[in-house]
Amino acid sequence: MVYKKVALACRGGEIGRRMKRGPYKKFYQDLEWTPDLAYIVGLITTDGCLSSDKRHIDFTSKDIALIKTFKKCLHLNNNITTKTSGSSNKLYFRIQFGNVRFYRWLLKIGLTANKTKTISKLNIPDKYFFDFLRGHLDGDGYIRIFMDKVYPNSQRLYTIFLSYNNSHLKWLSSITNRLLGIDGFIRYGTRVWQLTYARKESLILLPKIYYNDHAPCLERKKVLLNNIKHY
Repeated sequence: MVYKKVALACRGGEIGRRMKRGPYKKFYQDLEWTPDLAYIVGLITTDGCLSSDKRHIDFTSKDIALIKTFKKCLHLNNNITTKTSGSSNKLYFRIQFGNVRFYRWLLKIGLTANKTKTISKLNIPDKYFFDFLRGHLDGDGYIRIFMDKVYPNSQRLYTIFLSYNNSHLKWLSSITNRLLGIDGFIRYGTRVWQLTYARKESLILLPKIYYNDHAPCLERKKVLLNNIKHY
């Protein structure tokens, strides 16, 4: 479970309403770090939003499986809604819930209502950093595997994290360097900054991120590890 006590759930989309005590139907009282909670923080860091009303948390993704995982980890009963965005009318899935205690806790660890411009360092315990990083990768990152066109039978492997804020990626890089002794490189890509780990570093990093077969994750990214060749 993500928390010591059972989660807040909302009936019929009515956010923040108190319900009768029982499984998954009361506010969290005390928050403590767990692998699932760290993963959720990674998702909120990338694709989440803290509303300006200081109580609601919004999570939006184009991947319905990720929304369902988010919902399951937090034991929410809220409805999943859809919306379109941009001139291409891309479909996105969304879930929103209200929890003042959780909102304030997220502020305490370094997230803000305007995190795109302000996000930098976060207060993530080392013990749960790679659970957090798995959520970060699922929300705004990707694993790229392909065969090198120049060198036959040579496979390229890159693990890439994205952010609009360069200082946030510098922080990610510093923590992975301290914990694993590996270095990535940061560059500005298409509208966002990219922290990239090449093959050698990825072979050290990815087993730490996917250390548990039962840990929540986006399966379509995890299965890419089956395509990695070990020479």
